[in-house]
Amino acid sequence: MPDFNDLSLLPFCVGLTLLGLIGSWAAWRRRGLASGVRGVAWSLLPVSLYMTGLLELLWDVVKSVTSWVAHLIFSPTVWAGVALFGVSVVLYVVSGVAKARRGDAPEKTAKPKPATDALGELTASGPPPASVTPSKQDKQSKPAKAPKAAKGQESSEFDEIEDILKRHGIN
Repeated sequence: MPDFNDLSLLPFCVGLTLLGLIGSWAAWRRRGLASGVRGVAWSLLPVSLYMTGLLELLWDVVKSVTSWVAHLIFSPTVWAGVALFGVSVVLYVVSGVAKARRGDAPEKTAKPKPATDALGELTASGPPPASVTPSKQDKQSKPAKAPKAAKGQESSEFDEIEDILKRHGIN
């Protein structure tokens, strides 16, 4: 690929700008002021890129990418690198799937509850069962939320489920 040549690109950029300005004038006549102004904006870009030095930078980027693609196509070492990149992506995805599956069963690693907590829930000091009918006084007032378990006792899983169902109006 040829190197960047300042002197040969200046006339090229000026020519592109002039063609763009002529096209912008035609667009303004046919489609209105907005199209003409947009065309002028695009037309001024080649000369502005040349004057700021960004055209040379853009040239270097295109040259580097083209060189990289040419080496990619004809080099077995690069293809081995691409294959390793693909293997690493597949392994990363597989590890995410394995981690998600392992996260679904945390009960296996959780500590079991002590037997005294489970026994305490079944005693009379535990929360009242949901099947108990409220008295007349309770019917007249707003329904009270289920009482929390006493300190040192955790409410059972069924009580939590019943509370959720009651909040959603399901009996």
